[in-house]
Amino acid sequence: MPKIKTNRGAAKRFRRTGNGGFKCGQSHRRHILTKKSTKRKRQLRAPATIHPSDVRMAIRMMPYS
Repeated sequence: MPKIKTNRGAAKRFRRTGNGGFKCGQSHRRHILTKKSTKRKRQLRAPATIHPSDVRMAIRMMPYS
């Protein structure tokens, strides 16, 4: 049985958590930051979790994480 390749795009975006979920960086932090409040930008630093309906797809893309 051959090994399964990890999706490299997913590996760069997601990390596995202890409970078996996935965390990822939040969007809206790349550009046009002047109009966003300091509070909003600070809260976007915290990692977000992937929606439970998407976890199954992430597991398929990252079988060895």
